[in-house]
Amino acid sequence: MQKKVYEMTLGGRVLRVETGEMAKQAAGAAVITYGDSTVLSVVTARNEASTQDFFPLMVIYQEKLYAAGKIPGGFLRREGRPSEHETLTSRLIDRPLRPLFPDGFKNEVQIINTVLSSDPECTTEMAAMLGSSLVLGISNIPFNGPVAGVQIGRINNEFIINPTPDQLLDSDIDLIVTGTKQAINMVEAGARQVNEEDMLKAIMFAHNVIKELVEFQEKIQADFNTPKMAYDDFAVEKSVQEEVEAFAKNRLIKAVSIFDKLERYHAIDAISDETIENFEKKSFFKTIDGVKVFDEKAQKDYLKQVKKVVDGIVTAEVRRLITQDKVRPDGRKVDEIRALSSRVDILPRAHGSALFTRGQTQALGVVTLGALGENQIIDGLGLEDTKRFMLHYNFPPFSVGETGRYGFVGRREVGHGALGERAILQVLPNEEEFPYTIRIVSEILESNGSSSQATICAGTMALMAAGVPIKAPVAGIAMGLIMEGEYYTILSDIQGMEDHEGDMDFKVAGTKDGITALQMDIKIAGITEEILKEALEQARVSRLHILNHMLETIPEVAPDLSKYAPKVKLIMIDPDKIRDVIGAGGKIITKIIEDNNGVKIDIDQDGKVILMHMETKWIESAAQRILDLVRVPIVGEIYEGKVTRVEKFGCFVELWTGTEGLVHISRLAKERVEKVESIVSLGDQILVKCIGIDDKGRIDLSRKDALNIK
Repeated sequence: MQKKVYEMTLGGRVLRVETGEMAKQAAGAAVITYGDSTVLSVVTARNEASTQDFFPLMVIYQEKLYAAGKIPGGFLRREGRPSEHETLTSRLIDRPLRPLFPDGFKNEVQIINTVLSSDPECTTEMAAMLGSSLVLGISNIPFNGPVAGVQIGRINNEFIINPTPDQLLDSDIDLIVTGTKQAINMVEAGARQVNEEDMLKAIMFAHNVIKELVEFQEKIQADFNTPKMAYDDFAVEKSVQEEVEAFAKNRLIKAVSIFDKLERYHAIDAISDETIENFEKKSFFKTIDGVKVFDEKAQKDYLKQVKKVVDGIVTAEVRRLITQDKVRPDGRKVDEIRALSSRVDILPRAHGSALFTRGQTQALGVVTLGALGENQIIDGLGLEDTKRFMLHYNFPPFSVGETGRYGFVGRREVGHGALGERAILQVLPNEEEFPYTIRIVSEILESNGSSSQATICAGTMALMAAGVPIKAPVAGIAMGLIMEGEYYTILSDIQGMEDHEGDMDFKVAGTKDGITALQMDIKIAGITEEILKEALEQARVSRLHILNHMLETIPEVAPDLSKYAPKVKLIMIDPDKIRDVIGAGGKIITKIIEDNNGVKIDIDQDGKVILMHMETKWIESAAQRILDLVRVPIVGEIYEGKVTRVEKFGCFVELWTGTEGLVHISRLAKERVEKVESIVSLGDQILVKCIGIDDKGRIDLSRKDALNIK
């Protein structure tokens, strides 16, 4: 295979694709280089189809720390389980690719993206997105692409393609959009309360860039023109369709309209099981050498068709109800939100808590406040090595009335937590305003659609109950879409069945003033600007409705922190004085901690000192000790101090804890002093003036000059 190189310019930087040199045994492989960032993208597939009901696609994005010249942390000093960022990026690539595989294709596919070189100024994530689509296009794997992605920022109303980390700090939009040449099929965004019109402009700007990237891929694929592997495009025989519909259709249609989620699913499952059982009784025999033999494969293929017809009846009825009757399975109008209820402060010992319920979806949000030193350490390729805000989402099986495995957090839970985190992060106070590490945990107690958005609502109210001074409350809503030909219906507050049977899951979170987070996944080829605009506006109205409800529950941020929350004070000291606070072997700071009931003290290299304790009095006491240690007398200033030693040549006066100076006998009074004790005694409080500090830090004081001024 001959090496080939292709180049284009993207956002002022060179994007280069190389094929034919690395990983030549894979079905498709390419090296994507963007600036100094390099990603190896490869794809492989099994030759035989999977027997599973779903398409077994695995997308992996993995960062090698050598790519940034780093050695991994931990005892083993090698990369371990995927980081949260790797997991989120893997999901980000998977979501736009998955809908573009043909329906009947069930061969297992693995797409592996490995970051070999990392330039923080040039996104490896979008390079991996392009690489994943490209290697599918040049392979023998059926794929209805190409698809491409781009990150968009905005500074001073100017859109920026693939912004650098420094640019993102000044950007009010952090947007990732993927799509085909014809339409958009995935959106992921964080924003600083950006209005819907501006967000739509950013999305459409991104789509224009995507078209260029798709054309770039098409030119490369034309050089390969690889024949695609054959697959069984599974179809239902007309006779099977008619038999199953005659047996089950009317009952399934009635079951779809049952309001309660569990009753509805139980009814549909019971009818489905009964239908399968009925058609299992059919004769599946074949004759081999004159002997009748049971044909297991024929039975399996037949029942597979039966199951497909049953599922199709349910899907068709859900979509018919919505698009034609404009009625949803639970009887709501297309823009109607389910019943809302919420309350706060339900956990007496938690720092903040809230329970938010929307229909049959319920989230318990719990806030914990900690020292800045308790922030999360990030061992990755990015410039960020810690973060002070975390949102963790838990989805136990009982929330949907099922049993299931308990263990490590799955990709879905990581993704939902990250979406909630992104939405709320935009309104949090900075470290100087609120020097705490903040953790929200969302426990999903009941779920029937859009638990991630319930998490945002519960988390926001829990923050307000905890006394965290957020800039504005944030609410989230999940929108859906049903398309039949040219006609479509947009749904507000989708439930589980509408998500499963629909064509779009569009989550929008924000304040009354604008959007803070977006996430859109589409099962069809893509959607147009017109649909996006309508969905954003309908989401805005729904969001305001939910925000009004939240503010009825908790109108404003609690004025005080919970009595169980640690109290924090931030002070700044001269970085050159840090060693004076710590002392030899840490003796001084240890003494301060011991004397102040175990107060927690964190000192940064820039001189930022964070003190934390459950009681304010110990924080204030420790803070004063530290300020005294680093405080420097000013020549010419008057101070009141305590006489700590009396010598023949003068007396020593403590100005504050840890700092004392000498008043020479000649400077004790205006008149001549024969004996120090005739003027001062041990323990006296006297006024003194600082008249000098020598190069060794010794302080000269004068009582006489202080008296003159007085």
